[in-house]
Amino acid sequence: MRQQADQDWTRLLARRFREQSRGGALADILALASETNIITFSGGFPAPETFPIDVISELTQRLLTDEPAIALQYSPTRGLATVCDAIADRLHHQEGLRPDDDELMVTSGGIDALALLAKSLIDPGDVVVVEAPSYLGAIMGFTSYEADVRGVPMDEHGLDVEALSRMLAAGLQPKLLYTIPDHQNPSGRTLSTERRTALVALARKYGLLIVEDVAYRELSFTKGRCASLWSLAPDVVVQIGTFSKIFFPGVRLGWAAGPSQLISRMVEAKQNSDQCSGALGQRLVEQYLREGHLDHQLGLSRRLYAERCRSMMNALETYMPAEVSWTCPSGGFFTWLTTQPGTDTTELSHRARTVGVAFVPGTPFYPDGRGVRDLRLSFSRVNDQETHEGIRRLADLLKTNPRRSSE
Repeated sequence: MRQQADQDWTRLLARRFREQSRGGALADILALASETNIITFSGGFPAPETFPIDVISELTQRLLTDEPAIALQYSPTRGLATVCDAIADRLHHQEGLRPDDDELMVTSGGIDALALLAKSLIDPGDVVVVEAPSYLGAIMGFTSYEADVRGVPMDEHGLDVEALSRMLAAGLQPKLLYTIPDHQNPSGRTLSTERRTALVALARKYGLLIVEDVAYRELSFTKGRCASLWSLAPDVVVQIGTFSKIFFPGVRLGWAAGPSQLISRMVEAKQNSDQCSGALGQRLVEQYLREGHLDHQLGLSRRLYAERCRSMMNALETYMPAEVSWTCPSGGFFTWLTTQPGTDTTELSHRARTVGVAFVPGTPFYPDGRGVRDLRLSFSRVNDQETHEGIRRLADLLKTNPRRSSE
């Protein structure tokens, strides 16, 4: 029998890790990925129906047969040259701008790109500005490097650029701004064209680096879309993207495109993190892009997610109390609810689990502990019947929600 250790090894933890308060939030979400006995609106999981299993199987077999020495080997840290070329071609087609070879790298998903940026740029105490609310993985990533993370408010048109302008004019000197301008996680909001223009002008005025996360950009429910920030101002923007939402999450691949001075530092940072992204996944992505499969898959995915979003909106309209409000996204995976005064959505989430429903409370999406009344719902992986049943159960809890004694 193994002897029970009596040492408290947590005493060895680095200060930056000890002081993180939301470290379990992402793990809790991912733990529900395989749950079948609960209606989960928690994770931003793509619908398995969108996974191109037959195509992946055929491509994988072909790669293993024709080029095992490439597909099963280490790759250059920046990424396989042919893969970078395919991604650059895709960006040129989608955004009207093609990055040079030294302005692009392959990453192990979007979170890897964020970690590499933080590792390259952030010193303890540096100010980083994010949307409020923002992707909790980004907040975790920046705080893990001891950044001073500040939130800028949002409204129905996305990031409040005027509020950011006032903060900068008052003397705030952030090292970077992290934003998800298209179908934002967690709110589902999209930054307006006017604000995109104003934001890049502000960045140039103050020498502010914009980190643009485009994880949901290609999952719009409408045909038209705003220009990306990177296409408007490649001199002040690093765009990071992921194939997790538009191909399949298991591939764990993404990209970063931006000024060569920064991309080269991110490549250096990757050398002593995961060294390189998997070559097999890179070649799968390349062939999937070059053979035209992605556009076909995206058409199917957009239709499915649009239908599931409509189902979510209908269910919320049908069951929710009048005091509850929510966003109406035009793409992506999420809607953002603001509940009645007095509601603590962390407490509500515990009660929801007892009736077989999961969601993410709002507090982890803010850097300063706000969001007590807010919560995020994901509609991407839930069918119509489960959506209506899950929202009905959640609404019943809100209708009987105990008020805090102070309100």
